[in-house]
Amino acid sequence: MPRANQRAGTGAGAMDGYEQGRGAGGRPPPGPRVGIAALSPPYQVAAALVLAIVALVTCVHLAMVFLHVAPPNTVSKQHGQAVDDWVYPEFEQNWKLFAPNPLQQNIAVEARAKFRTEDGGIRHTEWHGLSAQDGAAIDGNLVPSHTQQNQLRRAWDYYTSTHDTRNRPNGMRGELSEEYLRRIAVLRIGREEPAQSSDNFLSVQVRSVTTNVQPPSWSGEKLDPKPVIRLLPWWNVTSQDMEVRDR
Repeated sequence: MPRANQRAGTGAGAMDGYEQGRGAGGRPPPGPRVGIAALSPPYQVAAALVLAIVALVTCVHLAMVFLHVAPPNTVSKQHGQAVDDWVYPEFEQNWKLFAPNPLQQNIAVEARAKFRTEDGGIRHTEWHGLSAQDGAAIDGNLVPSHTQQNQLRRAWDYYTSTHDTRNRPNGMRGELSEEYLRRIAVLRIGREEPAQSSDNFLSVQVRSVTTNVQPPSWSGEKLDPKPVIRLLPWWNVTSQDMEVRDR
């Protein structure tokens, strides 16, 4: 009898342990909480709020980029300024949705300067390849800056869109584009010729050399390989231009 009682006691103890392991109602106890559920209620609210903000900003960004690259429509025309303010300059896109227009020309922007030397003479520099400088800085660079990628290109696009073929400005925006392009040329040339800093910087001249990108041989299309040069007038360098260079 004692052995029977002992076996009965052992069985009852095992059953009690099983019931404790199963928890109330015979269900297994819940496992440890992970993720946001492991946080206290105030932190859960904060995390949910941050996720909602990130999701909202992502949706707004995708919508703005879509409107930027999509063909003109009612929404993009009505809110075009807001779209441009969001996209430029960090998220600029050089393509269009549904109507891709790849670049078919290579445009090289070059500049030269005129200095007055200490003995009163005039010295002309050689042409400095501004586009070539940007290309060399970008080539092999995994994270090129927006200045290297876009500053000169946007300045030249800005100039050509605000001037006619005879380099006459179309209003105040044309004058502003001249000032912007001139200061870029002064800054770049000043970096290239530090040994001549004692000379007086008189003026700069900018030109573009446009070459057609030749189509593949199988297309049968032929383009003139001769480069087209657009020569801009000499621009006098102002004291404000020199202040920008010396910063």
